[in-house]
Amino acid sequence: METKMSFCSTLILATVLAVWSAAASGETIKIGVTPGPHAQIFEAVKPIAAKQGLDIQLIEFSDYVVPNAALDAGEIQANSFQNQPYLDNQKADRGYKIEAVGLTVNFPIGVYSKKHKAFADIPEGGKVSIPNDPTNGGRVLLLLRDQGAIKLKDGTGFKPTVLDITENPKKLKFIEVDAAQAPRALDDVDAAAINTNYATQAGLDPVRDPILREDPKGPYVNLIAVRTVDKDKPWVKILVDSYHTAEVKEFILTKFKGAVLPSW
Repeated sequence: METKMSFCSTLILATVLAVWSAAASGETIKIGVTPGPHAQIFEAVKPIAAKQGLDIQLIEFSDYVVPNAALDAGEIQANSFQNQPYLDNQKADRGYKIEAVGLTVNFPIGVYSKKHKAFADIPEGGKVSIPNDPTNGGRVLLLLRDQGAIKLKDGTGFKPTVLDITENPKKLKFIEVDAAQAPRALDDVDAAAINTNYATQAGLDPVRDPILREDPKGPYVNLIAVRTVDKDKPWVKILVDSYHTAEVKEFILTKFKGAVLPSW
């Protein structure tokens, strides 16, 4: 009788575990990405996740605003396009209940020019376009500060704005544009700060072409975000683990040749 009961208990336990495993891995999720590297990397992640029963559908967004709104509204289950300072800013401004669950890659932002071979060549009163969102615009201002081109107020943190500029020896004129439109600004300005994904879409080489490039070891590592209510669900672990594999790391290093850097 004990043997029979033990067998039955084992059978029940195995059945429960099988059902739990199927529930954990038999999922289809939508992930919001921006075109370019984020989308390309997730194409490499998809077959790895599929082996664990997680079907990933990619939804591409052309800007940095809609992916968090769509995630918070439950229209997608995760997104991969932003860094922690940007996410923190969005949550503070809009009250989103979303959280980072895993690090992905770093995209050192670059300043490009069709008119000058070095930033020092930009003349007095030259026009420099920067992204109009606080995080990416702030990154550029910090980069220019570190290069000695401008000085900023103390205590501005990671999100300085043009209003925080205290010294601007060359009287540079900063033009704020939507990040996705930055490559188009190149013809109209002396220099344009362009995020890596938009630079690659425009045919620019983020390693060789910038006249200035951000330190890749800064705080702007990108991440995977999900809704707070979902963060402990089994599919989230499968998603992050599938991204954090040697195969994906090798894909990034081979595909982007230093323009995009694995950060886990």
